Amino acid sequence: MSGKEETKEDGYHVSKLGGGIAVDSGNAYWITFNSCSRNKARIYRTGRRADLNGLKSSCSEITVDGSLSAQSQDADYSYIPSLGYDLEDTVMARFPRSEYWKLGFVNKRLLDLLISGELFNIRRKIQFDEPSVFMFASGESSWLAFDREFKSCRCLPVLPADICFSSGDKESFCAGTHLLISGMEIEGLAIWRYELSLNKWYKGPSMLNPRCLFASATCGIFAFVAGGIGIMANTEVYDTAEKYNPDTRSWEPLPKMIRRRKLCAGCYLDNRFYVIGGRNEEGELTCGEYFDVSKNKWELIPGMFKDDPVLTCHSPPLVAVVNNELYSLEASSNQLKVYLKKSNTWKQLGPVPVRADFNGGWGVAFKSLGNELLVIGASAVSSTSNSMSIYTCCPDPNAKELQWNPLDSSRNQLSHFILNCSVMVA
Repeated sequence: MSGKEETKEDGYHVSKLGGGIAVDSGNAYWITFNSCSRNKARIYRTGRRADLNGLKSSCSEITVDGSLSAQSQDADYSYIPSLGYDLEDTVMARFPRSEYWKLGFVNKRLLDLLISGELFNIRRKIQFDEPSVFMFASGESSWLAFDREFKSCRCLPVLPADICFSSGDKESFCAGTHLLISGMEIEGLAIWRYELSLNKWYKGPSMLNPRCLFASATCGIFAFVAGGIGIMANTEVYDTAEKYNPDTRSWEPLPKMIRRRKLCAGCYLDNRFYVIGGRNEEGELTCGEYFDVSKNKWELIPGMFKDDPVLTCHSPPLVAVVNNELYSLEASSNQLKVYLKKSNTWKQLGPVPVRADFNGGWGVAFKSLGNELLVIGASAVSSTSNSMSIYTCCPDPNAKELQWNPLDSSRNQLSHFILNCSVMVA
């Protein structure tokens, strides 16, 4: 490279080189090439100034504002130390899950890491959990995915089921990074699964005993279902239970429950799969039971749900577990209750800001969201009966009054009836 003159203009160091000008502001460098140069070199920082010896350039142009011309810049960045893949993967695993779709535009390696599901395996290994809410409302054609604060929302691909499945009643639950939807197709009961890592819907696998009106719960990457009823005429209420493994995409049977039950609720508490309430041929059930994984057997809890008033037409019990405490939303009175394990009784914690009694508990989402309770339903403060609002609170069994926080109700007030809602923690 020939000819170098250096001057100082208005606090900037200006070096005129053969074929271009380099400007040093003391903090950054801008280079403008007015013509092509055959000489190629590396730019790097040494203290407060740049060593311009051996400056690389090509027929491309780097303008003063940093934008590139149509031709690519032939620059050598090999001097910049790069992160090892293991460390880079750990950093990317902590990237907000709602923004994962952007990683596919960075490079092919990150795209492969996302599609293979390895990024979620890393999250699991470092115990980095991030709840997401999946919701389906009446009048919508697609499921919606929200982040924990409901600040980010995106539509999932349209579920490619038949018209019977799309328009009928559905039940949803999560297992790892799979969202599973159970419902009725023309040919019978079916399950569709959405795989987060691939952003696609797939059909199956079907349960060993296809069922509806069942209890479900999630523990880690696994999902548990129990009870329910088949679709054939005169089908008995089920006492069977199953466990779904998303890694193998398969179901495995569990021992039979002590009671047959449908319209029951499930939760995971004290490392046990609980099934609560419901009904069978003998009528309403006030007992609960749990499956102890270590003992591979069910244990009955008499009178566990005896304090809940029985409605003529009601949804399965609305229950959620936060910080290993079991909470229930009483549909007849809109009261929040906490379960006292030692005395097998319930303690009232006050009303919730939604009307669970509006439709017998149907159309209300009552879920655990990390260390918070999430409730979505007809607003208790709005005069419009079909106005749906979103609230969260950090429950405390010993608190005299709970503080419910609306999540940007001006923007997130929903005008549609909530048909399904599931929370994925992965």
